[in-house]
Amino acid sequence: MIFVTGGSGLIGSFLIPALVARGEKVRALYRQHIPQTLAALGVDWVQGDLLDPLLMRQTLAGVTHVFHCAGLVSYAPQDEDALLQINVEGTANVVDACLEQGGIRLCHVSSVAALGGAATPEGGSLVGPQVLDEAAKWDLGAAHSAYATSKYLGELEVWRGISEGLAAVIVNPSVVLGPADWTRSSTRLLRYAHQEHRFYTPGTINVVDVRDVVDHMLRLTLDLPVQNERYVLSAAALPLQEVLSQAARCFGKKPPTTAVPDWAAEVIWRAEHVRGMLTGSRPLITKDTARAGRQQLVYNAAKVQRATGLPFRSVADTIAWCCQELQRNVATSGAVVVS
Repeated sequence: MIFVTGGSGLIGSFLIPALVARGEKVRALYRQHIPQTLAALGVDWVQGDLLDPLLMRQTLAGVTHVFHCAGLVSYAPQDEDALLQINVEGTANVVDACLEQGGIRLCHVSSVAALGGAATPEGGSLVGPQVLDEAAKWDLGAAHSAYATSKYLGELEVWRGISEGLAAVIVNPSVVLGPADWTRSSTRLLRYAHQEHRFYTPGTINVVDVRDVVDHMLRLTLDLPVQNERYVLSAAALPLQEVLSQAARCFGKKPPTTAVPDWAAEVIWRAEHVRGMLTGSRPLITKDTARAGRQQLVYNAAKVQRATGLPFRSVADTIAWCCQELQRNVATSGAVVVS
């Protein structure tokens, strides 16, 4: 029996069908609604919350493998407490339940954000690209986003479990692209391209196909004896303008043409912060997202390719697939299907 958290998220919604196709018995956690696209797969669905330690212990009875995909991705200041609760306390509950059950093998989905990296200087851009891999050290003295901090602390909970005898692997995906609900998570990039926005930030984005993430997770967790290691999952680093332009062309839309200067990005996030405080709404752009767009980071995934022997799909193929599937969903349902 394999237990999956975050079954309704982007990675989980592709992982569960892949597990079922392998003939595995799957139990999955959901909070509100079972995804329609997964309802007929014979999955043992459990309604609940990662923050319920008793439920976690009960749910893991008879489980041999856990894929911990659940997590909150947010750069909004309002979500700082929720990030710590879900990404840190929730992971701690999963780790503790695995240890109590015994004999469980865990695959924890972290993020390249947990690798750290240089912070963007106040009001300026990093000079030159910085290459990071699994050996990157978290700089306790640097300024990190609340999201990155929560993913780093969540990883520490897994390493704690490993020190207590848990068999685990950690994967650190970059921006995961897939045809999901484009009002959520990384798929919003594709919606931005579809809406023909003019502006882009002149930075680099690292991306990976959700199918490649799932393939590597399955190989590392079910097929190989590796454990107590973490692996970067990233296909390529490209200018953000290029990714948005490829997506726009696939949709038959106009690509963005105007780069946002550093000074303008600084003004915009400050204005959005004030607007959010006055209205109680979520800012469209935060300090972290404005400055992340100017970072020049490249994530090296050579380690996982040596371990699994699996290639990564090209970014062009991934974007073409995403756009085709999203357009098909619109044509058949009148709206983008929420996975």
